[in-house]
Amino acid sequence: MSSHSQIRGALALSIIALALTGCIYRGVPDPALSARDAEYMALVPNADMDPQFLRYEVDYKTTEKPGTIVIYTQDRLLYFVLPNGKAIRYGVGVGDEAFGWKGTADVARKAEWPRWTPPAEMLVRWPHLRPRAGGMEGGPDNPLGARAIYLYQNGRDTLYRIHGTNEPESIGRASSSGCIRMRNVDVIDLFNRVGVGAKVVVI
Repeated sequence: MSSHSQIRGALALSIIALALTGCIYRGVPDPALSARDAEYMALVPNADMDPQFLRYEVDYKTTEKPGTIVIYTQDRLLYFVLPNGKAIRYGVGVGDEAFGWKGTADVARKAEWPRWTPPAEMLVRWPHLRPRAGGMEGGPDNPLGARAIYLYQNGRDTLYRIHGTNEPESIGRASSSGCIRMRNVDVIDLFNRVGVGAKVVVI
């Protein structure tokens, strides 16, 4: 059996199991892509994805307002709150134990195929990044991927982002330097939905 057939089979079993527990999961269509999106994303390697980390519309009870992002780092899941007790759920990669970040922030700005400049602390930890100290233009080799959502607290940059990735195999794992990674197609979908000023809760 091919890996794609195995994934489809696992996805079907996952949906059946969720239906039996009373959870309603609905697949969410992929967002429209620009020509640049399609060109760059075709250059990023594919990775097999655990079905639980795919994109779904789910039942979700919360006191947070629609438009809020809620991230459960231990579960590697991000929820974009919709009206009427629903949410779009995405699988994410999170910071490892040493570098994970939790708290409440706001979306201060958003960028498509963003430029990346490694923070000074990262350059100390990983000297091999020093050639990138002046910054790196957006593109398929850029670790921020297709989109970045910048998180601020009280008007100050937290230096943490929700962003795409050129390492899709990291979704569902704790491996980043604290930022929240998403598949490029998922971060584009979220980017299109979330507004500047939206609340972000990282648990």
